[in-house]
Amino acid sequence: MSLQNTSIKVTEFIIGGFDAVKVPMAVGVVILTVYVVGFLANVINILFIVYDKKLHKPMYILICNLAIVDILYTSSASPTMVRTLIAGVNTISYVPCLIQMFAFNLGAVMEMLALSVMAFDRLLAVSCPFHYHIYLTNARTLVLTFILWIVGCCLAAVFLATLIPLPHCYSVLKYAFCDYPALIRTTCSDPEYYFNTIAIIIFIVLFFTFSFICLSYFAIIFFVKVSSSSDKKKMGSTCLSHLIVVTCYYCPVFVRSILTRLGVVLSLQERNGLIIGSFLGPPLINPCVYCLRTKEIKYKIFKLFTKH
Repeated sequence: MSLQNTSIKVTEFIIGGFDAVKVPMAVGVVILTVYVVGFLANVINILFIVYDKKLHKPMYILICNLAIVDILYTSSASPTMVRTLIAGVNTISYVPCLIQMFAFNLGAVMEMLALSVMAFDRLLAVSCPFHYHIYLTNARTLVLTFILWIVGCCLAAVFLATLIPLPHCYSVLKYAFCDYPALIRTTCSDPEYYFNTIAIIIFIVLFFTFSFICLSYFAIIFFVKVSSSSDKKKMGSTCLSHLIVVTCYYCPVFVRSILTRLGVVLSLQERNGLIIGSFLGPPLINPCVYCLRTKEIKYKIFKLFTKH
């Protein structure tokens, strides 16, 4: 009998990625706490930028865009995991599961694209400080951001397009939420072909975005070398926030996406830990980094608490 004949109609999936967790309530509370703190921090960041006209500049528009991406990224899977761990509800309907997968993949792609365009912004600020606001206006920044979202949606749609036509033979997801590998493993098809296809797409996006960021910083280092000491300090402070954010995002992504394709075997718990860290860590760290290291936002927060 062929696999096609054993396919079943799936109306909902069972999330089995946390079956081996010994203290699900404690893990759920930790995830919920990190999610809520990160969500509120990003919302506060957005509100500061939106309501202060002095912050209506290209750099802050990009920070605001990153905050929106962070909210999407962390909100795509965190509520489902919290519901599974704390409430014990380990099922999710078919369509919401596909929407969750799309949102998660869109958030992951947009995180890379957002960090890349922010590296370009820092390069312009360092290399052309006197013409920066001529080259990168608010209107151009908004158009560029809009284009990035279109590109991100198209890339995330590839995951859906390869998955939807496939028949399903299983309804249990091995992983912690509705991500692409978990859903592919529920189909009746050979997963390796689809894993390899998507791995190529992920590698291309990772390679080009990370390479672009690295090249931008090589150029920044060149301009820093020929600058005065005071300018070097200012440039270093300007770029450090972005470097911290880039490191926090790309490290777990490289471990999970690149090393595993090179034959490094990760246990289910290790893989779930890397994935959860990759979309809970940056949304928590990013707003804190930009609030603490961006003097305009830091001043606004200080003024808010010392106003009276």
